[in-house]
Amino acid sequence: MQRFETTRWSIVQTAAGGESSARAALEILCRTYRNPVLAYVRHHIRDVDSAEDLTQAFFLHFLERAGHAAADPARGRFRAYLLTAVKRFLIDQHESKLAVKRGGGIRFESVDALDAGDIAGGEDPEAMFERDWALAVLDAALVRLREEARAADKLALFDRLREFLIERPGDTDYARLAEALSLRRNTLAVAVHRLRQRLRELVRAEIRETTNCPEALQRELTELHSALSTRGEE
Repeated sequence: MQRFETTRWSIVQTAAGGESSARAALEILCRTYRNPVLAYVRHHIRDVDSAEDLTQAFFLHFLERAGHAAADPARGRFRAYLLTAVKRFLIDQHESKLAVKRGGGIRFESVDALDAGDIAGGEDPEAMFERDWALAVLDAALVRLREEARAADKLALFDRLREFLIERPGDTDYARLAEALSLRRNTLAVAVHRLRQRLRELVRAEIRETTNCPEALQRELTELHSALSTRGEE
């Protein structure tokens, strides 16, 4: 039976354990989830530096004040919880005018846009969040796969094959790389297939850490594939 007492949820909850654990938790969360949060914030903040500062402020607030107390794995998907937390934080910052400053005030595009989740003429901020979340998950899985290759003393081969793990290579691509690596084409194809399969397993493992049940895991995987497919059509 799969366990869904997840690492990502526990990271948030350990922030209540003291200053050192909060810093460690913040570092992990910022590294993994900073880009989707920043993408959402930048949709509403005109100044780039201010958006960066506000994103950092969000994580600090999330971990050191209320986030860790309210975070509950029983609620389901951590991605949805984090997006809701970002929305509430931005609305609170707008209404109280306590936004982080760097050489000037932060200008929100529209408080109505924060509530509605959309700004005319621009990409849906929630879609941006979903896309960057999917990319963050994929990047985390690729990092783990690269470390496995390093441990197996196959790092050089992995680095050459990485470009084929996201987009399926064509016949000419296989032939070109097989010749460069002095490998038979079939041998190269098998190596790529195995890496792609392992990448799928690591993506699934990464998502499992952010969900609380098999049903939520499957929904997250479906939405992740949808977000990545949409990106490929841009």
